[in-house]
Amino acid sequence: MKKMKPAAVVVLQLLQLLQLLQAAAATGPSKADGGPDPGADTLSHSLALVGRLEALLLQGNGSDATLRLETPNGDEVKLMAVHALVLSLQSPVLADLLREHNGSALTLRESPECAAVFEKFIRYLYCGEISLRPEQATALHRLATKYQVAALRQGLSRYMSLNLARESPSGHVAGWYEYAAEAGDVALRDGCLRYLAWNLSSVLRSGEWSGLSSRLLMTLLRRSDLVVHSEMELFSGLEEWISRNRPDGLTAENALRAVRYAMMPPRELFRLQSQSAVLARYRESVRDLLYLSYQFHAASPVHMAKYFDLNCSLFVPRNYLAPPWGSAWAVSNPARDDRSTSFQTQLGPSGHDAGKRVTWNVLFSPRWLPLSMRPTYGGETGAMQPARGAEGGRPRVIVTPATSSADFAGVSFQKTLLVVARQQGRLHVKHVYDFHQSTEENGDFLADADLHRRTSEYLVDGSLMLHVVVKPMYQSLVASKN
Repeated sequence: MKKMKPAAVVVLQLLQLLQLLQAAAATGPSKADGGPDPGADTLSHSLALVGRLEALLLQGNGSDATLRLETPNGDEVKLMAVHALVLSLQSPVLADLLREHNGSALTLRESPECAAVFEKFIRYLYCGEISLRPEQATALHRLATKYQVAALRQGLSRYMSLNLARESPSGHVAGWYEYAAEAGDVALRDGCLRYLAWNLSSVLRSGEWSGLSSRLLMTLLRRSDLVVHSEMELFSGLEEWISRNRPDGLTAENALRAVRYAMMPPRELFRLQSQSAVLARYRESVRDLLYLSYQFHAASPVHMAKYFDLNCSLFVPRNYLAPPWGSAWAVSNPARDDRSTSFQTQLGPSGHDAGKRVTWNVLFSPRWLPLSMRPTYGGETGAMQPARGAEGGRPRVIVTPATSSADFAGVSFQKTLLVVARQQGRLHVKHVYDFHQSTEENGDFLADADLHRRTSEYLVDGSLMLHVVVKPMYQSLVASKN
């Protein structure tokens, strides 16, 4: 019998290892004939097999291919001894490249960012696991996409979606958004955009804000669901962005015109006009908006509605955290008992209504049941018949005015409930629910929240952290124009 070469022996052993590893990873025990055996026990040595595969990569024993990694300018970054069989099983792209190359080193050209994590990528192909920091996620996702490693690509998309609130030195969500938009990952792009919008007050105070692209900036400024302390806070952040990035005149003008000046009290508008260098430079581009804002505060909404459309964005509030717009609420023991609170807001943002106060009553019920799920009484004995799926009920919040008033005529109140969660010690807005009276209108309020588990991300020191925002809307006062 002909003696096999050492390299061939290693390759054969490698193939056997892969077959064993695949068998170890199979779900559920099985009989010798391949049928299921629910009563059998399982012995798994998959971790040991992964360790042996990693040793093959690190030591290069029996390698039959070499990867030459270069950056676009042609600088050699790394020579890696690999096993074509392992790479081919994991990546159809690498399988084709290795099959076609002539035995010399296979040259791969990657960006500096991708080259910096390429060894992590190759190790994943051997071991099926990877360690990374948030700033490495997009480069690894690029490699997984380029070489068609579907499991890694999907895993990285999920990793990014679950780590939007994670702290990083210079911020990462804006970069993930730009990458997701470029890569066509709609779910990740929309998730990043929601996180930035709902946590914009924190983003404005971070180093990430000044690095936002003009495209992302405009996308955010056009949204009504931005969570900020006030419109003045948003303007101050925009002023800083313009000063640092020095955009072209058209970009600066479009950004300044996206500010909702009517949501600022007149005293703040006067201060802006006298102290803001950016506004002084672009005063002509927003003069009409400032004029409308002053009119909005000087006249009654009824009078304004005769001449202007109060449904345009200039007169629509965002989710402001300042006291005139709502109140924070820490609901203690939210899985046990009903809780209630009350607070006051201004009647409306118009100067005509800002001095008037509305008192709101808020009720939180941890186990509320809709009518369709409540027990019924039936039969000759009138016995209670439990409704299907009624176990435990679900949380609900109701917000109602304490009294009615003639001043409410023509004003509708949209309620917004911000739900705060904790991730790795950081608090962030995780959900935003809009409704008119009850979160029942949403149908999915806190559907995924485990309020019984004290380690739940939704509980901060045992309390559910909410913020109720009341947004007066004047759109019902707009006069129809023939």
